[in-house]
Amino acid sequence: MKRDILKKCEEFGVGLAGFAPAERWNNPPRELPHKFSKWIPEEFHPKSIYPEVATVIVIGFPIQLPILETAPSIYYHELYKTVNSLLDLRAYELSIFLNEKGYPSIYLPRDGYATVEVLLEKPFAFFSHKHAAYLAGLGSFGQNNLILTREYGPRIRFTSIFTSASIKPDPIEVEDLCIRCLRCARSCPVGAIKTKGEFPPPIDKKLCAMRSADLWSKHKSPCGICIKVCPVGEDRRLFNRIDMSIYDGEGPLEYKRAWDHVRRYGTF
Repeated sequence: MKRDILKKCEEFGVGLAGFAPAERWNNPPRELPHKFSKWIPEEFHPKSIYPEVATVIVIGFPIQLPILETAPSIYYHELYKTVNSLLDLRAYELSIFLNEKGYPSIYLPRDGYATVEVLLEKPFAFFSHKHAAYLAGLGSFGQNNLILTREYGPRIRFTSIFTSASIKPDPIEVEDLCIRCLRCARSCPVGAIKTKGEFPPPIDKKLCAMRSADLWSKHKSPCGICIKVCPVGEDRRLFNRIDMSIYDGEGPLEYKRAWDHVRRYGTF
């Protein structure tokens, strides 16, 4: 079954896929590579949402770095919407594929809230795909409290499928991919990322949501800055973005000219 699912993911162009037994939420590994002061509350566990679930399948689609570098912009805004639509579509199709195989399954939306304004009052979705991705072995947490992957760093979005099928799980990522460069924290326009204390640090979700709400009003959300400046990810080699000085105003001017051109048009 796992082989069949991975074949389907390949057909669908899914960037990454991982498998985690639902029990991992109830009994997290004792030797986690990151020390969480609080584990995920039970109401956010898969079985609290779909009691029949045996395995959580997590899929991810990457965010293309050169487009992200224009953020905040209409270009990244449209890419974000496209990736979200693909995630919802492919997760739904995978759930249908499993249902047809005789394993009751459901997909989850990539986001679990109606508008960004809702996050100002209730800054949590009903299920965390980033924790699911971590438990499915797809990556480790970074300073920005997002999942870092070897392939794309934090430049990837996830969603999940709950299935009653018992599928061989993937091991949890044991390598800490975050290099603690603090670029994400220094670059955050609203200072929502902490640099001291526990790791991964809790993000000031209200500050982040306020920033997102402001960008939504200008039709150029989401922000994206903390993920575009992260040096982790093989995608940097693909797009020849190893030189991080381009984000400090010290690199070739053609990059900044390209980003500024995109930002001038299509939004307020």
